[in-house]
Formats: sequence, structure tokens, C-alpha cells
Amino acid sequence: MRNEQFKITRVVISVRLGDWVRKIAILACLLLLVSCQGKNQLPNNEAQVKVARVVSGQSLEVLGMAEQPNLISQVRLVGVDAPDLRQRPWGEAAKEQLEDLIGGAEQSVTLEFDLEAKDKIGRTLAYVWKNKVLLNEELVKQGNAMFVGRSPNHKYDQRLERAQQWARLMGQGIWNPEKPMRLTPGEFRRQNL
Repeated sequence: MRNEQFKITRVVISVRLGDWVRKIAILACLLLLVSCQGKNQLPNNEAQVKVARVVSGQSLEVLGMAEQPNLISQVRLVGVDAPDLRQRPWGEAAKEQLEDLIGGAEQSVTLEFDLEAKDKIGRTLAYVWKNKVLLNEELVKQGNAMFVGRSPNHKYDQRLERAQQWARLMGQGIWNPEKPMRLTPGEFRRQNL
């Protein structure tokens, strides 16, 4: 009888010990999974990058895209057509505003991608966010760029269209009635190839 009690006690202890070991193993796995996640995990359609430089009112060079963090990538702002730098004074004003919105080189911004992530010449197409502000929209709202919808990327078309209507009504930048821009950026580029 005593031998049987000993066997039963041993079985009960090993069952309890087995449950305990399993629970510890599960907890360890969960902790490992949580620790492997990045602190600033972004959705698949976003990327956190550093601005190397502002090229114009509609394009940037950034560091930190994909697997090569030190490689400079070209980024074109979606839905925005800013005046060419030779289209004075509007081109320079657009570039300066974008630089001001970003806050200088080495600043972090978030790129948000739409359906088509690259254009015909390989530039990344993105909506650029800084401190929860959509920079594409700010450029248009201040009259330093025009809204131009480009298929298939239409995620923020309504916001950009409203921003352009606001800029026109307020006579901002290129819409200033006393000093309006006479040619759209596209027309200017075609005439000055």
C-alpha cells in the first residue's frame, strides 16, 4: 500500500511539474516573440527614412529604404506637381517650403505608399508625413504646388483637391492674383526641355 501511495504521489508531482514546465515554455516563447518585434513597427505600406536632401518642391533624396540603409533613394511626392526650379520665383519657393516642413537634412519622415510604389524612371512614389502632417497636402495648401492626380495612386486625392481649392480661394503662392504663375509646371517643362 505504501508503495502504491508513493507511485501515485510521484505521478501527481510529475503531472504538476509537466504543466508548470509547459507554462514556463509558453511564457518564454511569448516573451521572445515580443522582444523580436521592432519598437516602431510600421505597416507594410510605410517606411521610416532620413532625408538626405530636398531636390525640389516635389522630390527628395532619402536614406534608409529597404535593406541598404546607406543607399540614397529618389522619392517623388504623389499627387503633387511643383514648379520647376527654373520657374522663378515659384520653384525655389516650393523647394524652400518643403525644406522648412521637413526641418533640414538628417530629419526622419515617414513615407506612405499607395498602389504603385515606383514611377517609370524608378523613383519611389510616396506620401510624405512629418509629425502627423501630410507634406504633400501642405505644399498644395500653401500654393507652392499643384494637385495632379496620377493613376492608380488616388488615396489622398480628395484632400489634395481641397487643399488646392483653398490655396486658389486664398490667392496663395502660384495662385496669387497679383503675381500668378502663367504656365503649369508640366507646360513649363515641355517648353523648356
